Amino acid sequence: MSSVAVVTGAGSGIGRASAQALLAAGFRVALAGRREAALVETAAGSTDALVVPTDVTDPSRVEQLFARTAAHWGRVDVLFNNAGVFPKAAAVDELDLAEWNKALAVNLTAVMLCSAAAVRTMKAQAPQGGRIINNGSISAHAPRPLSPAYTATKHAVTGLTKSIDLDGRPFGITCGQIDIGNAATNLTQSIGLTEGALQADGSRLVEPSFSVQDAARAVVLMAQLPPEASINSLTITASGMPYVGRG
Repeated sequence: MSSVAVVTGAGSGIGRASAQALLAAGFRVALAGRREAALVETAAGSTDALVVPTDVTDPSRVEQLFARTAAHWGRVDVLFNNAGVFPKAAAVDELDLAEWNKALAVNLTAVMLCSAAAVRTMKAQAPQGGRIINNGSISAHAPRPLSPAYTATKHAVTGLTKSIDLDGRPFGITCGQIDIGNAATNLTQSIGLTEGALQADGSRLVEPSFSVQDAARAVVLMAQLPPEASINSLTITASGMPYVGRG
């Protein structure tokens, strides 16, 4: 029997590419996201895809997501917490509180809510266990200029990942993080990679990017590991991007 995965933010970008890569690898995949039409496009008619429109910041909708998935396929083996937002560029003294709260809600609280629902499902199923993969960012290690909300949430995801992994040990539940730098998506375009992204010295630089499908291959690698093995942290970036030695 093929494994069951839940992917949040599956309507576009890394989420869409990862969901499609998981389907191609033989997974049955529940597609979660706010826009049903976009999820249907991701599913592309696959009978192994379950479209579940979900606001991942809403606890009741998150519970419905996992209840529907478990009812449809009997279990959940993998959760890819991918949904995320990049707030408007601003230094901390200019940051709008609404932007801060939105980043916390989507980038951090939603990861907690989905992980909690996944863990409850994974504990209850037989055989017990499963794997959670959190989409962090290289901003979990080194920030871009004018990104305090995004950076803070991604650092927090790292701590949450480690805590979930520790507490999941008695139940065969692992949790790891993938940190992606400059995969070519609408999100990366929004920070100006092709026109010139702001650098620490105030200059702008057209940064290299890489195919989102290659980022998805890394997600599948993590998802396909046997229960006896876990990737705690994986960093994948565009070759030559200004990350190591950033600033």
